[in-house]
Amino acid sequence: MQNTINSPTKKIGLRACLSANLRIFLWLPTLLFLIYFFFYPLTRILNLTFSPATFTNPNNLLITFHSLLFTFYQAALSTLLTFALGIPSAVLFSRFDFRGKSLLRALTAVPFMLPTVVVASSFNALFGNHGWLNVERLTFNVSPSPFVLILAAHVFYNTTIVIRIVGNTLSRLDPKLEAAARSLGADSFRVWKNITLPLLRPSLLAAALLVFMFDFTSFGVILLLGGSNFSTLEVEIYIRALKLPNLPLAAMLSVIQLLFTLIFSILYTRAINQVATQTAPRFSAARPPKSLRESAFVFTVYCLLFTFFLLPLLSLPLRSLTRLEADRGQRGEVQYGFTTDYYKELFINQRGSLFYVPPIQAAKNSLGYAGLTVFLSLALGYPAAYALAKPTRLEKFLDPLIMLPLGASAVMLGLGFILSFGRALASPFFVPIAHTLIALPFVIRALQPALASIPERLRQAAAMLGASPFRVWQTVDFPILSRATFSAATFAFTVSLGEFGATLLLTRPEYPTIPIAIQRFLSQPGGLNFGQAMAMATLLMLLTLVSILFIERTRLSDII
Repeated sequence: MQNTINSPTKKIGLRACLSANLRIFLWLPTLLFLIYFFFYPLTRILNLTFSPATFTNPNNLLITFHSLLFTFYQAALSTLLTFALGIPSAVLFSRFDFRGKSLLRALTAVPFMLPTVVVASSFNALFGNHGWLNVERLTFNVSPSPFVLILAAHVFYNTTIVIRIVGNTLSRLDPKLEAAARSLGADSFRVWKNITLPLLRPSLLAAALLVFMFDFTSFGVILLLGGSNFSTLEVEIYIRALKLPNLPLAAMLSVIQLLFTLIFSILYTRAINQVATQTAPRFSAARPPKSLRESAFVFTVYCLLFTFFLLPLLSLPLRSLTRLEADRGQRGEVQYGFTTDYYKELFINQRGSLFYVPPIQAAKNSLGYAGLTVFLSLALGYPAAYALAKPTRLEKFLDPLIMLPLGASAVMLGLGFILSFGRALASPFFVPIAHTLIALPFVIRALQPALASIPERLRQAAAMLGASPFRVWQTVDFPILSRATFSAATFAFTVSLGEFGATLLLTRPEYPTIPIAIQRFLSQPGGLNFGQAMAMATLLMLLTLVSILFIERTRLSDII
């Protein structure tokens, strides 16, 4: 009798033991990858940072102070300007219906998915020294300072965050609250102050923290629009790693950047969780404007958004097909107007450079790196996502660890690779490895909900009908996971295609990617080089937009 009672207990214990071992096995590939390619380089950075020579050098401390101060300054100013445009935009989308609303919403969301080199090239095409509004022949002579361009690009990039987070909360506010307040005699200002603002405070804080974090870690926009004169932490790390080598200083700056990013991430997680706890059913509050004041508001914000977001995106491809000045500063008559020469010149080595790589080869490099990134991200992401679909104590402990690469900037990852692998970086395979570190957390987050949504009873029913494990996966899991898998793969592909920071530190001259090729053209003087940069950026923008369309078609879960 005792054996009969203990038999089921032993079986349950055995199954639990096997389940625990299986979970460890699922985590093993991802953990080994992160330990060797993220935590090991991180320890090298920490060892170099906390050496006595790093902190005793007064020049290091002075550079760190100025870089940190300017990073906070530009991030805070960018965040304020983003909110100045984002709050009216959130009100527009959440409270009003108007013609072209879906198109305008998509237009404001596109920049967030574009690579930084494309955004920087778009603003260069419009406002740069060779741009549409700064060409002597067109007599516009609009020449904003590089710092103004940096701020504008940050607003262009991050306004959609405010629209999504704050706008979603606005659309879920019960209109009966506002109606009740007005029936008690409250005017519009008091309704906003006493009803709307307190309910919006968590979403406003979450949006502000996320926008500030993106601006704080901005690298490509600042480097390409402002150059090394605007020394944020990210730019200074790049300078001290490659241009003016001072690896201890670069390591210290990386640790400071990582520390602040982790603080912002924790604060954002708390704020967005508070927003989630206040989530209510969406109300049908959007309506056509009724009064003249509302119509004026809708028209003004609509025109402002349409102009601000469309002009840079249109300026880039149009500038790549238009000659507005002499190619190399030669005097005499120049054929202005439509041209395809910038695309043709991409395949000509005018200077006979030994490091010249045809753009088609740069495109092949980018596509090859992106393909490897997709393969590695899915191969490492699937086991971890399977384990996270039904989390235990082990998953609750390991989940934050796999998210840690999000707190490290791409430039920091590149620096860690330089310190850890040295001459081995001659191999081009370190580039897709760095891209995988960046894409892996997003891939896991895209796969996890789909895996968690598979009902276990369907698998059990298929198994009871005699299906093998592979047949169960083929008939039950795969139809549910196919969309999520394609979305995760497309996102990893897009991240790799446009990644700039880590690639700039790791890439070899003979293996450039499209973003690196664009940066090379922009760093050289002359109208021809500028035109070729615009042509390469246009090609990258088209590739990215195609990827975005695929993501939207498969309804990728909101990353924000």
